[in-house]
Amino acid sequence: MNTIPCNSLHLPEYRLLRIPDVIDMTGVPRSTIYLKMKNKEFPQQVYIGTRSVAWVESEVLDWIKYNLEKRNK
Repeated sequence: MNTIPCNSLHLPEYRLLRIPDVIDMTGVPRSTIYLKMKNKEFPQQVYIGTRSVAWVESEVLDWIKYNLEKRNK
């Protein structure tokens, strides 16, 4: 059985954010986040339980970066 050493995991890439954190990071209201997800304009959520979801932090940061770069064009 192969195991992955703990020091080889890049934990910040896999950090999961709940909706209040996503709202704080983006400044985008909850309803707009879900609308943008529906329109494939925002990262999709990850199910972490039967009634719990989260977003991958690196994907949210990439979305923010993309929008900042788009603004400067």
